[in-house]
Amino acid sequence: MRKLVAVAVGVLAIAMTPATALAAPGPKAPPEFVALSDVDPTIVQEMRYFTPHDFVGERIDGYRRPMCILTRDSAEALHKAQMSFLRKGLTLKVYDCYRPQRAVDHFVRWAEDLSDQRMKAEFYPQVDKNRLFDDGYISAKSGHSRGSTLDVTLTRLPAIPTRPYHPGEPLKPCYGPQSARFPDNSIDMGTGYDCFDTLAHTLDPRIHGRQLKNRLLLKNGLEQAGFTNLPEEWWHYTLQSETFPTTYFDFPITRKSLTGRC
Repeated sequence: MRKLVAVAVGVLAIAMTPATALAAPGPKAPPEFVALSDVDPTIVQEMRYFTPHDFVGERIDGYRRPMCILTRDSAEALHKAQMSFLRKGLTLKVYDCYRPQRAVDHFVRWAEDLSDQRMKAEFYPQVDKNRLFDDGYISAKSGHSRGSTLDVTLTRLPAIPTRPYHPGEPLKPCYGPQSARFPDNSIDMGTGYDCFDTLAHTLDPRIHGRQLKNRLLLKNGLEQAGFTNLPEEWWHYTLQSETFPTTYFDFPITRKSLTGRC
């Protein structure tokens, strides 16, 4: 009988222990990583994967805070570019920065579930979901996980925040005219962010006039600061001299990942 009582007390003690005390600590970022806001607080951050307004339709695994984390080298290079844009009455705005591997895994699981098409009408209206891997829109690895890649655009100053997306609201194609797309405070780049369409290719010949000028403005400014563009995505840039060119990280996006490092 005493053994049964002892077991019952032990089980009760475990049940009453706060969940946070039982949770294993997440991996920490190496000291080369920083919060972008600590290097340049003037760069606007609209971290899409922390919200349901993305091609999956929900917050992505690993995005515990709406913050941009980058390697210090990348953050300082982005600050350099920002200084030149501010003189033109513009500001950089980041949609995504470091992306943990668990987030990439989330994308892969979603892409394999062909029944989940809730965001198709906005982000991939002309692409069959079963083509996302073959066409290169989804991959098991992402340069974002190395910490020197970011998704970025330009916004005129003063930057009025973009209104939030409300799940279930009508979706509009990402490749439509700017006035017909989901509202975004960035200058017109010809498509919305994360548009799975060839029109999002940086130098697509159908892009001309003001839209092309805006893409080249972003491209030239970032290249002068040491970044290179992915030709298939006008918003995607990587620091040429990556701090971790072959290492993929999986620490969650939270301030705690940058403190108390092992």
